[in-house]
Amino acid sequence: MAGREDGARQWMTGAGEHADWAAELLDHLRPAGRDVRRVVTWLASAAHAAVSLQDGTGRLLAGTRARLDEDLVADLTSGRIASAALEDRGRHLRLVRVERVHPATAAVLAVAREAPFDRRVSDIVTHTAQVVELLLAGHESTAAGHRLRRATSDLRLAILQLLMVEDTVSARRVAAGLWPGLLDTEEACVYVVESRAEERDDLAEECLSATGERALVVRCPAMDGHVIVLTPGDAAGEELRSLVGRLPGVFLGGSARQSLARTATAYGQAVSALAVARFRPDKAAVYAERTRPERLMDPAALHAWTVRLLSPLDVLPHHTRAELLATTRLGLEFTAVNTAKILGVSRNTVRARMDRVESLLRTDFTDLTVRATVHLALNAQAALAEHPVGGGAARSGPACLDELLAGAALRTWADGLLGRLEPDARNLRRTLRTWIAVGGNAERAAQTLGVHAQTVREHVRSAEPVLERELLAAGSDLYEVVLAHLAAGDLDRPSLYGTKPGHPDSPVHG
Repeated sequence: MAGREDGARQWMTGAGEHADWAAELLDHLRPAGRDVRRVVTWLASAAHAAVSLQDGTGRLLAGTRARLDEDLVADLTSGRIASAALEDRGRHLRLVRVERVHPATAAVLAVAREAPFDRRVSDIVTHTAQVVELLLAGHESTAAGHRLRRATSDLRLAILQLLMVEDTVSARRVAAGLWPGLLDTEEACVYVVESRAEERDDLAEECLSATGERALVVRCPAMDGHVIVLTPGDAAGEELRSLVGRLPGVFLGGSARQSLARTATAYGQAVSALAVARFRPDKAAVYAERTRPERLMDPAALHAWTVRLLSPLDVLPHHTRAELLATTRLGLEFTAVNTAKILGVSRNTVRARMDRVESLLRTDFTDLTVRATVHLALNAQAALAEHPVGGGAARSGPACLDELLAGAALRTWADGLLGRLEPDARNLRRTLRTWIAVGGNAERAAQTLGVHAQTVREHVRSAEPVLERELLAAGSDLYEVVLAHLAAGDLDRPSLYGTKPGHPDSPVHG
């Protein structure tokens, strides 16, 4: 660009009275004025002419459309001639070939006026064609760069979506071409970096620069202000912490290490940690590996119960079953709209898949106790796939939910967790129990309790810091609290079999 600007300055040398137009044309090369359409409009005014810029197919690139001889245009765009001047029905025409970046075909700058072309106007046309050529080259290379960055960004998202549905084989195959070795790992961490939506693109570039080729950086398809970073190593995590520390208004949430097949779980953990990071001085938090209810259950009983609960899906082909389970796992954590964006499908597809799982399990996902127990089974199923239950005494019969919830360790955990609510004189525990029983609906809970719906919401919101869990946003935190209520005997057991009979996919049960 600098070389061309130097050339433009040379036009002014010795131009005398013509230096005015050279200076005006030079202005179009400055960063604030690089617009081909503006240059063509300026040429039309300076030459008192009608000007068009079109490619070899006749597509108008700038200016006003002109009727041109097709053979002459073909000679120009093919390179057989560089320019042409002619008179046609009282019009004086000057046509100049304008090169474009390969593979785009050359264009033709056509200038038509009633008066003949004098030396001054001819010089203006010649030099303007050079400026147009330069601007087109810059625009097309910039556009090509944008297309390449967009394609790479789409590819990163596709890899993440494959990992979200546990298709690690395809994800590795796609990643291998551009980022060799990136997914040659069994475990990884997921980070979510948050900024204002309008700053997200710059933040994504910062994350790419900070992590280099050591991480998968994706603009979150569900949350406009989020950038998702999946990294197999610890170095990238440290780089992200450093990045967040020096950027105002940016926060970081990270997951525990998970297998690639549990990328969706790791993503949920990172989002949960992000909520904590917003209140931390260093603006960063990693998911705390606190005691999980499933860890307090007998592994063999949990395995037997999980297999029994999910057995209706065993009639499906393996890939269909995996797709339904992965979608449902995400759908229980996030809204249908956000789940659809994360997976790259429509929300109707998400709802259809979850409806099918509902029907196969013959249950009702509007019931929070059902959602919590199915969520427990899905997480247990994913964990058991990685770490199968070791050998031991064989069970004499299938496990049931009552047996899982009756363990002393789980009951102690549940009483301790919910007991934190007791000191509050507002009886937060009663409000929370009632709110869960009616599916998390504040209006229905208010009717049952005889209070205002806003009071219910305030009580639930007040319980969040006491329990150290998000409750108003459906997800793992809420389901743990629901399981605590079930284990403590504060809620009725969920109906898991028989609420939706007669579906053609449902197996026959005796």
